[in-house]
Amino acid sequence: MNSLLLNCDIGESFGAWTMGLDAEVMPFIDCANIACGFHASDPGTMRKTVALAVEHGVRIGAHTAYQDLVGFGRRSMDCTPQEVEDLMLYQIGALEGICRSQDSHVSYVKPHGALYQDMMRKPATLRAVMSAVAKYNRHLPLMLMCTRDNSQFQALGDEYGLTLWFEAFADRAYDAEGFLVSRKLPDAVHHDSEIIVDQAVTLARGETLVASDGSALLLRAQTLCVHGDNASSVAAVKRIRQAFDTLDQA
Repeated sequence: MNSLLLNCDIGESFGAWTMGLDAEVMPFIDCANIACGFHASDPGTMRKTVALAVEHGVRIGAHTAYQDLVGFGRRSMDCTPQEVEDLMLYQIGALEGICRSQDSHVSYVKPHGALYQDMMRKPATLRAVMSAVAKYNRHLPLMLMCTRDNSQFQALGDEYGLTLWFEAFADRAYDAEGFLVSRKLPDAVHHDSEIIVDQAVTLARGETLVASDGSALLLRAQTLCVHGDNASSVAAVKRIRQAFDTLDQA
């Protein structure tokens, strides 16, 4: 088995509004994708979330997004490549400043929501994202979706001199090409903890999933996204961590 780094979207509260169970999930993950203020979060939330990650020895990632608080960053925006590069640099820099105040640093970058989806479908957007990361710090890994064939994305990452971490999801359904099934379609999101844990273990073992059309799908990922936005999902994260630890010891 090749160990998968467990990552979680985190620090997405805003002011008096609370989202997620950050303190409960942090002890079980390897990487915290911390919102940088564009789709969620605020300076105080960012500071508290960084402190929590530092306390538990968890890697800190800049969870960058379109500037869309109302839509939680899940609505695509008609940004030019330069605008995408600018918003990436702005958010990474903001989180880096808060990290430095706590003797820490940003360790990787993971775009969020519509920006994440757009960069997988639009070469110009992906180039803008990669250009921003390379200009900020070429040594920061960029997290992007693992698909059936990662070669074109890897080639572009090599062009920019970037390390890529291909990401799979424990609680999402996949189409035949290895892209996530749209949330607008039925059964796109798994809610049964047994299915979520089983999919996580299948991915960790390097075995095939069943795509939405019934075909076999092999995803070669380095990291697995888990969610901790409710008690049931936190319980699933705990079980995935336990399963991974058991596999590592086997």
